[in-house]
Amino acid sequence: MKTCLLIPIYQHRETIRAVVESLAKFDLPCLVIDDGSDRETADVLSEIEEHHSWVDVYHRPVNGGKGAALCTGYRLAAQRGFSHVIQLDADAQHDPADVPRLLAAIEEDPDALILGEPIFDESAPWLRLASRQLSRGFVWLATLSFDVGDPLCGYRAIPLVPTLALLDRVRMGRHMDFEPEFIVRLYWAGIEIRNVPTRIVYHEGGLSHFDVVWDDLRLAWLYIRLVAGMLPRIPLLRARHAQRKRADT
Repeated sequence: MKTCLLIPIYQHRETIRAVVESLAKFDLPCLVIDDGSDRETADVLSEIEEHHSWVDVYHRPVNGGKGAALCTGYRLAAQRGFSHVIQLDADAQHDPADVPRLLAAIEEDPDALILGEPIFDESAPWLRLASRQLSRGFVWLATLSFDVGDPLCGYRAIPLVPTLALLDRVRMGRHMDFEPEFIVRLYWAGIEIRNVPTRIVYHEGGLSHFDVVWDDLRLAWLYIRLVAGMLPRIPLLRARHAQRKRADT
């Protein structure tokens, strides 16, 4: 197995340097996917790349959304011989101290999708928490299970072989709707889910690209489609759950 770090970024020039430098101690290559950021952000990324030989920045020519940036990163990582990526955001909400826990989870179960399960403190806005709980409910319904701890957390470890097979087979959303759809479709494909608790911090004045109108509409349409897609899969999902119960007894 061979793992790298993957960071999608759009305009987070104020936080990206600290995020990258906090990861240096883990001695892992890092791919930074710039999703069409402005000139100032690109300049910061060029400085980071120049001073850190383990960091490689790829610039997408235009902004396509977080999902599009992640798909670019998955394909680049696979082309460079990596079997897994540990994915985290550029806004410093994710705790770098949990990278070893994700690496350990990969070692223990290299075929699984490893999801960060957020531990929030008082900085978390109540509206965000409520919307996350709603998303959890729809994903539980779409998978007929409680296996997914949080479908929106961007801190996760990705096995690239089944990921690329999925990307080649299904065109998914390219914005904030990508990450929950990605989880559900990998689950439908038979990939097991593991959850690793991780601390999440919302920084005061932090830059968020979540569009409360368009991204909420995208998520609503996504969950309708996922629940509808679950219906013909009910026999397969129930058989899978029954098989798991037999294995646990």
